[in-house]
Amino acid sequence: MMAGMTAQPPLPLAPGGTRPVSAAAAMVEDTDGGRVFVHGNLAYAWDGGDTAGRRFAAVSLVRIKAATQLQVAEAFAVKPASVRRWDARLADAGVAGLLAERKGPKRKSKLTADTIAAIGGLRDGGASYRAIAAETGVSQGSVRAALVLASGGTRTEEACPATASETPPEPEPEVEGEGEPEKDCPALISNDQPAVQVPVLADPVDRGAERVLAAFGLIGYAPPVFAGCARAPLAGLFLALPALTATGLLATAHAVYGELPNGFYSLDTMLCESVFRALLGQARAEGAARIDPPALGRVLGLDRAPEVKTIRRKIGLLAAAGKAGDWIAAMARRHVAARPEQAAVLYVDGHVRAYQGTRKIAKTHVPRLKFPAPATVETWVADAAGDPLLVVLAEPAASLASELRRLIPQLRASVGDDRRVLVGFDRGGWSPTLFADLDAAGFDTLTWRKGKIADIDQSAFAEHSHIDEHGRTHTWRLADTEVTLDIADGPRAGQVFAMRQISLFDAAITRQMHILTTRRDLTPGEIRHRMGSRWRQENHYRYGRIHFDLDSHDTYRATDDDADRMVPNLAKKTAYQQVEKARRALHLAETASEAALLAAHSPQPGTSVVLTNEMINTINADVHAAQSTLDAALAAHQTIPARLPLSQVNPGQQVLDTETKLIHHAIRIAAYNTTRSLARAIVTATGYTRADDEAHTLIRTALAGSGDIIPDTATDTLHIRLDPLSAPRHTAAIDELCRVLNDTNTIYPGTNLTLRYSIKSHRRPRSNS
Repeated sequence: MMAGMTAQPPLPLAPGGTRPVSAAAAMVEDTDGGRVFVHGNLAYAWDGGDTAGRRFAAVSLVRIKAATQLQVAEAFAVKPASVRRWDARLADAGVAGLLAERKGPKRKSKLTADTIAAIGGLRDGGASYRAIAAETGVSQGSVRAALVLASGGTRTEEACPATASETPPEPEPEVEGEGEPEKDCPALISNDQPAVQVPVLADPVDRGAERVLAAFGLIGYAPPVFAGCARAPLAGLFLALPALTATGLLATAHAVYGELPNGFYSLDTMLCESVFRALLGQARAEGAARIDPPALGRVLGLDRAPEVKTIRRKIGLLAAAGKAGDWIAAMARRHVAARPEQAAVLYVDGHVRAYQGTRKIAKTHVPRLKFPAPATVETWVADAAGDPLLVVLAEPAASLASELRRLIPQLRASVGDDRRVLVGFDRGGWSPTLFADLDAAGFDTLTWRKGKIADIDQSAFAEHSHIDEHGRTHTWRLADTEVTLDIADGPRAGQVFAMRQISLFDAAITRQMHILTTRRDLTPGEIRHRMGSRWRQENHYRYGRIHFDLDSHDTYRATDDDADRMVPNLAKKTAYQQVEKARRALHLAETASEAALLAAHSPQPGTSVVLTNEMINTINADVHAAQSTLDAALAAHQTIPARLPLSQVNPGQQVLDTETKLIHHAIRIAAYNTTRSLARAIVTATGYTRADDEAHTLIRTALAGSGDIIPDTATDTLHIRLDPLSAPRHTAAIDELCRVLNDTNTIYPGTNLTLRYSIKSHRRPRSNS
């Protein structure tokens, strides 16, 4: 009974006029000071201006467990971190540690006028922040501070210790309501990035009236309108807009499709939403249900993002136009025009996408599954960096060689002039006839040699090196020779085609591999490097499967395949197998007959044998029978046609909808190239030390981050002020990226607002020392 009574909390007793801190404590505070009551008894008191006494009371309430740290922080109008800091100081230095510290600079600034001028000169010369910091002996944060000061920018009120002025100011009284500030190098604010305070998670602009008008088709679309908002989720997606604009996705879509029918969501909005969703790892339309619609709507300048059914309906309208191939081709031409150096090499490869539905889809060999299965085959074209340019849906059972021949006109249209471009592909495209066709069309060939050939003499091999675009040196043992290939089919049948052969000796597996090309001006090392770089395309497939649902079924709609399309006759293959079986039987019979004849012609010593025609016929009887079987099999094989209409071979076969898939592929191409562009900027334009390994991870983290959206209609500017990332080095890298993106002067699609980027400083608690 007594145990139950003591477990009950005491009755709350507090004088009138106090405000509760917890169930056991209450406090009152005015201009004369403050008092804290615990269970109705006065426990702590302090006079006005007694900072140490006030802090002691707060820490003591936590220590005697009269209130939690969070309750004390709320009651004393500070952050929980401040209460923890006071507790640590009380434990280290007693009550004296709770005295208000003198504010202001702690040491003389290293950023003299000469140092600032030197930093500006080095930056103008193209030096990175890291190199400038090493040269001048200051930190990278000080380098950024100096550059802003040199350009006429200003700093926030709190001075960074490393850049503080020489003469310390007079101490200022601490404002308890704000809590003790957590010191760190402040964010530098340039003239075009004003420190504007906006409400946290403000409601978007009401678009109800426009939705009503759109329902009746009275407006073309609702333009983006941004409301000032702090801590907006997904604000990091704004970082993608400069690179997305450079892909040409939006501009070419308007050129090919025009505009969508009257409605609430415009073509720009739908495409931006699709790319943003892909960058967040939800490339399929169903992924819209896993992203907060108001959060994504703030980035789109709307009250909410479109729903799944709306996305499917809008994509269906584009698919009905049947222009997805023209759209992707227009994007490819724009990509080549923007990066002509990367179009010097084009890699072509087939990609098999397995099908798991119930439609009757043609089977093909799926390399990742190691067996045939219902699947569709896509032919992808990438540039020298592995960035995708083109994609076409291949015909069922079509070889890579036939698809390459079909792509020749599109490749020439993408390049846009008559320059010779190196086209690289794997052994699946092996065809001397194709090599000759590519050469006649103005393309050079780069591929692995197929089939068994005699090894090159070891004396022909020598060491060759090549320095790649990242400055790394690669060395191989290579032999440079010339070969000729026989053309067996086509109008050039009977001719030969000369090519250059680069042979690679792999000591680890003691075998030779051979590369064929028509380029004779490149060094053997560069030829080997270019052939090995074809695996960048495989990296695109892997990255796309993981992050962009590359192999997903964006639609399960299917149509009947062309019943009159000529396809290989499976009976022809079966008949040829019978021919091969008869040939093997004939070979065995001939071997046995020859052995029997040899034995008959070689009697035992001292004996003699007379061979008659009847004996010879008996020995050769199996040979004659096997020859008759082979002749019959050959005759049957010749009478069977090699190709038949599809309706006779596989009636009822279907093909998946290609237009919808190509539209989603165009969006994925833009999303992938956007990610690549941002990652490339992290590597080349920032001082991030682990950029080669972590650039893509850093970009994905930044794109999913939060920040402030600040529209400025007076200057037609949309300020994006991102929240700091998890580590200061990540924040510093994105800060440098923001400066690069600001130089692009990108306009938000559908508006006249110029995007301006910045990131808040990464604050750390000040040490007790």
